[in-house]
Amino acid sequence: MEVTRSGRLCFFPLFVAIFLVGSSLSQISINGDEQKIQRSQFREPFFFGTSTCSYQIEGGYTEDGKGRSNWDVFTYISGKIQNNENGDVANDNYHRYLEDIEIMQSLRVNAYRISISWTRILPKGRFGNVNPKGIEFYNKIIDNLLLRGIEPFVTIFHADMSQIPENRYGGWLNHLIQEDFVHFATICFKEFGDGVKRWITNKEPSLLVECI
Repeated sequence: MEVTRSGRLCFFPLFVAIFLVGSSLSQISINGDEQKIQRSQFREPFFFGTSTCSYQIEGGYTEDGKGRSNWDVFTYISGKIQNNENGDVANDNYHRYLEDIEIMQSLRVNAYRISISWTRILPKGRFGNVNPKGIEFYNKIIDNLLLRGIEPFVTIFHADMSQIPENRYGGWLNHLIQEDFVHFATICFKEFGDGVKRWITNKEPSLLVECI
């Protein structure tokens, strides 16, 4: 199931289908039999939540010092993406994150799995400075989630990375990428670790292996 805003995809289900969250009592069909499910049937610490990917929702791809990611570059190659679409605006979460968090709160979710845009934090990868505007953006999201009782789950790498290591040595095809990743992860732990207690290293690592 998906939540949409003006017809655009905003959230993906995390852990369980979101229709279990919207009400205290729902009905689903299993093998043709209607069964009632109550939220109270799921014991603590069961999480009902949503999940997103930074490139797929944020937009604001050149705002406040953000650098170009591999996806920013790839989607501009003619014929690579259907209808030559890209994530320059996406769901405009960069400007509407508070609205998105309010939607989650209205659905009574208690977890939100997000990913952090590598180039919003490090516009030039480990070859440049940390972008304070990027740090500020994610801290605002984390603070507002916690304020509403929604626990942030953070994925460090979810397919988008700086284009610079791609150009210099082939990104994940070269062992030097380990230095880039450790540098990025260390900054994330330092800047967001006070509010984030649950981390995911890499979204779908098996898919990354297949790509390599």
